[in-house]
Amino acid sequence: MSAYIVKNLEPTDFDALMTLEEDVFGAEGESTLGPYYVRLCCDFFGQHCFLCLHEGKPAGYLLSFVREREAYCTTLAVVPEFQGTRCVALLLRAFVSSIADRVDSCWFTVKEDNKAARALHASLGATETGVRQGFYGPGDERIVSKIDAEAFAKLRARYERLGLLQRRAEPELATPAPIPSMSVGAPLMTGMTGTTGAVALG
Repeated sequence: MSAYIVKNLEPTDFDALMTLEEDVFGAEGESTLGPYYVRLCCDFFGQHCFLCLHEGKPAGYLLSFVREREAYCTTLAVVPEFQGTRCVALLLRAFVSSIADRVDSCWFTVKEDNKAARALHASLGATETGVRQGFYGPGDERIVSKIDAEAFAKLRARYERLGLLQRRAEPELATPAPIPSMSVGAPLMTGMTGTTGAVALG
């Protein structure tokens, strides 16, 4: 089986990522990410950004950002030579694993004519929520989709069943407090006042 490795982005991956941008988007006449953006991903946001290597050769990458309990996947791209291979699945596995315990939802944006990406987002449980005009500049239109909390929980459960994510440990049940003993001859209580304790589930 061909050797694939998926790793978090590091500062030394800058040149590889810029080359991938040209190979994937530049070759099709699309605009490419600026070096400042790529440098930020490599130097500061590598925890949730990934590079896929095939026998040491860069094959694809995924860029994302996390804010509070939401993730935003900005780019998932694979060079033509490796499209249709395990590269996409491995990148998604790394991404979902990195955010599974950090977020409750995930956002995507995509061009209307990118049917492959839209189908992929839908397979992850994303629902298209609207269209943003002028997203990356005048005339740029993007469909926005979201994996909400319920769909994200299902996605996580699916990855657990497939053995791609470690199952969450079951919460331990609290040991009941011992009932205090009553001394023989103690007076009976005819009334009780106090507050009701609330139990938070989560």
